[in-house]
Amino acid sequence: MRVPVLTYHANNISGNDYASNDHVALVEDLRLIHRKGLRIVPLSHVVDVLLGIAPASDVENAVAISFDDGSWFDWHDIEHPTCGPQRGFAGILRDFAAETGAFVHATSFVIVSPGARAILDKTCLIGRGWWGDDWWPEAQREGLIAIESHSWDHNHHTLPITAQRDQRKGTFRTIDTYADAEAEIRQANDWLDARLAPHRVSLFAYPYGESNDYLVRAYLPRHESEHRLRAAFGTKPRPVEVSSNRWLLPRYVCGSDWKSPTELETVLA
Repeated sequence: MRVPVLTYHANNISGNDYASNDHVALVEDLRLIHRKGLRIVPLSHVVDVLLGIAPASDVENAVAISFDDGSWFDWHDIEHPTCGPQRGFAGILRDFAAETGAFVHATSFVIVSPGARAILDKTCLIGRGWWGDDWWPEAQREGLIAIESHSWDHNHHTLPITAQRDQRKGTFRTIDTYADAEAEIRQANDWLDARLAPHRVSLFAYPYGESNDYLVRAYLPRHESEHRLRAAFGTKPRPVEVSSNRWLLPRYVCGSDWKSPTELETVLA
């Protein structure tokens, strides 16, 4: 098993070309994946194979797709204030399926705290209410985009108060105690499970792609019955393999690990 997991950020819009807009990149990348004869599979299927509950053939010749942060740009078409109309990621997936007839699916790792998102909407976007969670249940019901956790508040540096005990923000490496992990990870899972029932959260993506030994070697493997996760993803650029640590699975990030279709071809090869 060697499955590349490709990651996009819908908030990454600073222009309207491949290098400056993850929406433009996603459109081109989906077509490239299809031209190369690769399949798109749900990220949960990759974890199923890794855990030995599904055969490797389920993810043979396949890639998986994930989105981070969970803003409206994942789902809604938006009129961007400087770059004009933007097709939401969900619309791009639907367009691709209609164009090719191919199966398509993505997993959106969302920042869970409503209060945190309300502030991030002002500090990271433009304060138009574009970070709501109204679309998450609809997405989960449709089955096009699965909703999973990107932590309670991302321990984001623009928040006045985060779950981190000493307010050491802007990194997830400081989430290194049981109390902090419960506040950032289990609290998020509990909230999502209540919001999206009967769906149950099972996957996690580390904010900033950052982890630490406590989370990877202690909290996540020793407290499965509490946090209820099956796997966690970082951002080391390599494919998921049978030997991968399920509490620190790799992903490739658009704009960091590839910046053009030619570079993505190298990743997929």
